[in-house]
Amino acid sequence: MMNVIRSEWTKIRSVRSTVWTLATTVLLMLGLGILISIATVTNAKGPIAPVSAAGNALSGIQFATVALAALGVIVISSEYRTGAIRVSLMAVPERLKLLTAKIVVFTALTLVVSLVTVTVTVTVGQLIMKVTPFSGDGVPMMVVGAALFLTACGLFGLALGTLIRHTPGAIVSAIALMLIVPGLMSALPGVWGETISDYVTTNAGMQIFVQRENISLGPWAGYGVYLAWVAVVMIAGAVLLRRRDA
Repeated sequence: MMNVIRSEWTKIRSVRSTVWTLATTVLLMLGLGILISIATVTNAKGPIAPVSAAGNALSGIQFATVALAALGVIVISSEYRTGAIRVSLMAVPERLKLLTAKIVVFTALTLVVSLVTVTVTVTVGQLIMKVTPFSGDGVPMMVVGAALFLTACGLFGLALGTLIRHTPGAIVSAIALMLIVPGLMSALPGVWGETISDYVTTNAGMQIFVQRENISLGPWAGYGVYLAWVAVVMIAGAVLLRRRDA
């Protein structure tokens, strides 16, 4: 298994799209965080609470989720596009082992990059807003939660890429399921509409760092629901990976 993981690590770090996509994620998070922080401190009429400062600094996280989901899609769909998947499956006939190695490598890479990016973004944002970095109850958990959320979004992209295999189709599906559908569900009327909205993909997953009071799920419960969405799509993709021709 370690040989397969090393192989997948070599593949993911040698592809130019990985570097560009991760760089885009960092720039989106940090750039938008700085802009929002400057705007916030300019318009503020008094001291800014540490938690509010951290939240404002993370305003670019939704754009970063799209970038990481796209990277997740590309990690596997690019092999189908180029035909390299045939070579991979010849080298590793156990298809689930190949998929597991991709998941392990991608999760580790995304988690590290997300944690570093979120930490730098929140630190810079709080400094701009004249707040001591990482001060305030809940800010460290917000940073860790945001990194875990971004990682889950990347895995969602990988799951959709495994299921659909077509890069544009999988990326469009990721955007729809992560951004468009949750927004539409939030507009549903009545109590049943609110309940459905709470359990939809990123609406649930964001609880781990946003912690909205009007949602029925706690931070870890909401993140668990989001991971369940990811797991369902990943399992469906794994089943089709075993059954379909390369």
